[in-house]
Amino acid sequence: MNLPTKLTLGHSPDPDDAFMFYALAEHKIPAGGWEFEHILQDIQTLNERATRGELHISAISIHAYAHVLDRYALLPCGASMGDGYGPMLIVSKGTQLPDLGDQAAVQAWLRDRLIAVPGTMTSAFLALGLYLGESRHVVVPFDEIFGAVSSGRAEVGLIIHEGQLTYERDGFVKVVDLGEWWKELTGLPLPLGGNVIRKDIAPADRSAINVVLRESIRYGLEHRQAGVAHAMPLARGMDEGLADKFIGMYVNDFTLDYGDLGRRAIREFLGRAHAAGLIPSTVELEFVE
Repeated sequence: MNLPTKLTLGHSPDPDDAFMFYALAEHKIPAGGWEFEHILQDIQTLNERATRGELHISAISIHAYAHVLDRYALLPCGASMGDGYGPMLIVSKGTQLPDLGDQAAVQAWLRDRLIAVPGTMTSAFLALGLYLGESRHVVVPFDEIFGAVSSGRAEVGLIIHEGQLTYERDGFVKVVDLGEWWKELTGLPLPLGGNVIRKDIAPADRSAINVVLRESIRYGLEHRQAGVAHAMPLARGMDEGLADKFIGMYVNDFTLDYGDLGRRAIREFLGRAHAAGLIPSTVELEFVE
C-alpha cells in the first residue's frame, strides 16, 4: 500500500500502554517522518477492530492474533507477558471456597459458577479455557468486573490490568492466578498481549515502524519516573508506587523484544489452544524483521 504519513495506533487506556508510548506521544524521540494518531480503547474493542483490519498498528490479545493472521504481523516489541502472574479469578470476601490446594476441586467448583469475563477474544479468556475447559460466563467490560461480582450479577470475576494489584483492597479474594498456573504447568511466561501491524504495509516500512516503537519503549524504561508520571491519568485507583509496580509487571525486557523464550511461550499457548479446540487452526507466527 501507499503508506500515509499519519498512522493509526491503537492501545488500551492503561498505565502500561501509556508508559510504553509515552516517548512517542510526547515527541521525545524521532518518529521516522510519521505522525501517530493514538486511539485508546479497551482490548476487546481493539481485538474486534483488528478482525476488520481497521487500524494500521494496534495492541492486541495474543488470543485474538490467532484470528487475524491474514491481516496482521506481530511486531517484535510491545509484548505483555505474565511471568508467573497474570489474569486472576476472584470472588467476594466471605465466599465459601473449596480447598484451594486441590486443583480438581477448584476446577469443579468454578464450573458450577457464573464467571464475569472481560471479552471472549482476550488472552485471559483463552487461558481460562485451557485451565477450566467449558465455563459459564458473561462478558463484562474489564473495569466493571468487580462491580458485577459484588452485586451478584456474577459469582466469580476474571480480572486483568490493575485489578491484579487492587483486588484485596477492594474486597475480593483470589481463587486462581492463571499466570502462576501456566508457569507451573509449562515453565513459561503467559503471553497476554502484543502489538501488530497491517501486512499490506511494505516490509521495509514495517521494520522502520518497529524501530520507532521499540525506541519509545526503551526511552520510557530509561526515563522511568517521567514515563510513570505520564501514565498516571490512566492509573485507575492506584497511587504512583502501585502504578509503577504494575508497569514493571508488563513493560520490561520482554516488551523490547519477545526473544526466544517469548516466542516459544506464544507457540506453546496457541498450540495448546488449538489442540483443545479453542482456536480454529494452527498458528505460524509471522514477526516483522
